[in-house]
Amino acid sequence: ELFLRPDLVACTFSGSVAISVAVSAPTRFLVLNALDLSVNRTSIRFQALEPTEVVFFKDDGVLVLGFAKQLPLGEGLLKMDFNGILNDQMRGFYRSKYQYKGKERNMAVTQFESVDARRCFPCWDEPAFKAKFKLTLEVPSELVALSNMPVGNATFAGPIKTVRYLESPPMSTYLVAIVVGLFEYVEGMTTKGTRVRVYTQIGKSNQGKFALDVGVKSLNLYKDYFDTPFPLPKLDMVAIPDFAAGAMENYGLVTYREVALLFDDKSSSASSRQSVAITVAHELAHQWFGNLVTMEWWTHLWLNEGFATWVSHLAVDSFFPQWNIWTQFLDSTTTALRLDSLEASHPIEVEIHHASEVDQIFDAISYDKGASVIRMLQSYLGAERFQKAMASYMKKYAFSNAKTEDLWAVLEKETGEPVKDLMTTWTKQKGYPVINAKIKGDDIEIEQV
Repeated sequence: ELFLRPDLVACTFSGSVAISVAVSAPTRFLVLNALDLSVNRTSIRFQALEPTEVVFFKDDGVLVLGFAKQLPLGEGLLKMDFNGILNDQMRGFYRSKYQYKGKERNMAVTQFESVDARRCFPCWDEPAFKAKFKLTLEVPSELVALSNMPVGNATFAGPIKTVRYLESPPMSTYLVAIVVGLFEYVEGMTTKGTRVRVYTQIGKSNQGKFALDVGVKSLNLYKDYFDTPFPLPKLDMVAIPDFAAGAMENYGLVTYREVALLFDDKSSSASSRQSVAITVAHELAHQWFGNLVTMEWWTHLWLNEGFATWVSHLAVDSFFPQWNIWTQFLDSTTTALRLDSLEASHPIEVEIHHASEVDQIFDAISYDKGASVIRMLQSYLGAERFQKAMASYMKKYAFSNAKTEDLWAVLEKETGEPVKDLMTTWTKQKGYPVINAKIKGDDIEIEQV
């Protein structure tokens, strides 16, 4: 359970957390993640126990709680209060500025991928530690307050409202999301009744209609492709004025730079239309590949990004065949090849040993080379066999975590092909094979360098 009270004038926030923890072996210590937070030490409790030691390791974003005696085995509740600053770094829990009626105002926004949930609340901030989240926000009554799940109920006390959200399914901390500000929206519905909205600043909602159309179509297509329904009751997409990434696939609440989500029929270019379509399709693909089934650790990031890049092109080609998007995809493949030819390149799958290393692998190798080898694998196995195998993978690891070898194992079982032997060299080695061909009379001699 997580409670947060953002102050959009002072640009601070306070909160409390109650985490259900399963203690499976004797220990006196709890080691979790927290960074740039002031934790009220007198508020910390595990069951009835107070810690005798509270130590922060800032470089690692780690909080160690030491207790005088062994913790009781089994499930217990860890509680603490904390406060922090709505920063200007566009990471963690931060403020974004916008204009309303000629005045500058602040909105509160989260960006947690890869390891910045710890900047908002104490938690086990690793993708394998999935949990169900039950969020409560206390915000000014006139503001829109969004999170991953729909609102369960809201109570009003003068200028303040307390918003309680429905409990989420199991999800990783980096996918938790909150947005608080003034917005308007356009709304649509999928064939299965999932409500989809695009939120914009006041006066810009018409520019969200194209993204809404692509979003609804994407949810319908992915539901059929993966043979797995979208597991949440709603999906919101929000245009944020200050946003470091192009977009972020938070479960049920996807955040975007304005330029990545909004399209104006009167002034936007054709290339902008394509960019919005690809970005929306990419982020919504993550609702299955990344959110429903999440990589076990950041070493397997390419499972998220490579597959979302590949299947977003599949979706956009279905919606807009006149764009010849697979021909354009070759430009991305070429970009990846160029980067992969450098000595400083890295394999698609990179061993990550510390949180500080993660951001370095969000590049064309993980995204574009990853997508290219997936398309190669699909061509080898055949589109129908590949799709059925991916649906099996999605069902097997839903609401859980997987690593690359788990995917290969499912594909091998479903197709009978030696997928692991075929693909391991592509994912674990950097660079790519170079073939020399020589014409000698009526023959061609081929040599691999």
